[in-house]
Amino acid sequence: MLIVQKYGGTSVGSLERIRAVAERVARTVKAGNKVAVVVSAMSGETDRLIGLAHQISQRPEDREMDLLLSSGERVSAALTALAIRELGVEAKSFTGRQCGIITDSAHTRAKIEKITGQRLRETLENGCVAVIAGFQGITEETDDVTTLGRGGSDLTAVAIAAAVNADLCEIYTDVEGVYTSDPNIVPSARKLEKISYEEMLELASLGAKVLQTRSVEFAKKYSVPLVVKSSFNDAPGTYIVKEDEDMEKVLVSGVTSDKNQCKLTVLGVPDKPGIAGKLFSDIANAGFVVDMIVQNVSSDKKTTDISFTIPRTDSARAIEMTRKMAAELGARGVDHNDSISKVSVVGVGMRTHSGVAARMFETLAKHNINIIMISTSEIKVSCVIDNMYTELAVRALHEAFGLDKAA
Repeated sequence: MLIVQKYGGTSVGSLERIRAVAERVARTVKAGNKVAVVVSAMSGETDRLIGLAHQISQRPEDREMDLLLSSGERVSAALTALAIRELGVEAKSFTGRQCGIITDSAHTRAKIEKITGQRLRETLENGCVAVIAGFQGITEETDDVTTLGRGGSDLTAVAIAAAVNADLCEIYTDVEGVYTSDPNIVPSARKLEKISYEEMLELASLGAKVLQTRSVEFAKKYSVPLVVKSSFNDAPGTYIVKEDEDMEKVLVSGVTSDKNQCKLTVLGVPDKPGIAGKLFSDIANAGFVVDMIVQNVSSDKKTTDISFTIPRTDSARAIEMTRKMAAELGARGVDHNDSISKVSVVGVGMRTHSGVAARMFETLAKHNINIIMISTSEIKVSCVIDNMYTELAVRALHEAFGLDKAA
């Protein structure tokens, strides 16, 4: 088999952990497999580099940040390759540039456009382990180093697996797989044997930290078989696969939460055609990702309040920009609330079963938790609530939908 293995920051967080990774890779090779390895920066290294940059500059330029932050993964790749070689297995380390990972020019959040991958294929064909620095690529026209955003090493691994037609992509992390909820919040959460691409995509976008959202999108698009496993033991993981009939028998597969939320409300917006389009077009062009949107028309039908949510980490820039836009639109002002969170239930079974939203709303009401905003899709229901009730809501919903181990 041709296997791509990805190891996160905690998995390569020390020389001892890197040696453990090398031993796992060596066992996989000696079992008759060809192996490509993608590594993240050592745990805490990216934050350390960001801290150094901000000691030099209050607003570091994105291009320089990409070159700086990409160094963390390069260190991990070189050390991992050396550790594998010490075990008598041939290994070579590669940067994103050397792998031919070509991206667009959106520094700090670049998207992969293509992977040439010729050197990788030759290395693997020769029976040598390719150890790849995750999270990075280069622009085609200028050869500038780019990074793929937080969790970008997951995307690197899935993209490499697609490029070399790997039989399996293994994502090694500090958890044993995908759970019905965060075990730190819900001790009775169960590990799932398998989950669909669609469910995993929803869970990742709604706050689950197991996989980066874009990596799941890529895996679904190119049908890359994924498994999430722990690098600290040999327990079986969770397979992310195409949806099958058995999955639809389960009403809800997981409950998740996201505290990285901020609600902005543009007050007294003139109720005219094109105003909302102008507002959200400018927000999108500035690079802000909007999630929920609610519009309330006033009784006089002359003005409206428009509320939307964005990641809290973007709130300072978004508030400043939205206030300028509100003035241009003739709105009364902008209000914001960053003491909120989003709780969600996800399951492909929602397509064929009714009553999920009603049960969710009733459960929250039973615990006196007020719903601020609501958003739905074919396989999920999300509610924005006060941040202080997040853990209570998650535990209550997990129990209400029978996801506990005893269920």
